Amino acid sequence: MAESAKQQARRLLADVPEEFVFRCGNGCILHNMRELADELKSMPEETYAFHVNAEKNDFVNWVRDIIKDDTLVKALQKASSRSQAASAVENRVASLAKKR
Repeated sequence: MAESAKQQARRLLADVPEEFVFRCGNGCILHNMRELADELKSMPEETYAFHVNAEKNDFVNWVRDIIKDDTLVKALQKASSRSQAASAVENRVASLAKKR
């Protein structure tokens, strides 16, 4: 049976299992989408550049492989700066929170 919008929103906003947390280059540990949004807002540009550059996008990989939110993956792939990425995550969290 397909998961309802409410179930999907809860799942996407939940903490990931401890072994799948995101460890930032600045030492911060992220457990969920909300923490990612908060960290992207205040993260130093050097830390963002460490995770997102021409070779890789660690945030896209984490959201795709661990959180499994294709909608947010597409938004993050379009983001060309830390602030755009923060807005993308913040908007997605707000959208999902309305469905819970």
